[in-house]
Amino acid sequence: MKMPAFAPTAAAAILALSLSACANMTPREQRALSGGAIGAAGGAALAAMTGGSAVIGALIGGGGGTAIGALLPGHK
Repeated sequence: MKMPAFAPTAAAAILALSLSACANMTPREQRALSGGAIGAAGGAALAAMTGGSAVIGALIGGGGGTAIGALLPGHK
């Protein structure tokens, strides 16, 4: 199956928009977002390695990572 010609351009545009969305976030919001992303990736990977559902693992890991990231104190 051949990839459409616009796929690399669309991927670059999505990446640029998603990165620029973090510009006006507070440090707490940034910690919550990065914690959720790391938790989702880790949860999906762990679930896939153990034979579970990657979607359920990502949801649980993402929720936990978001909560922990939001609750951790910032650097002073």
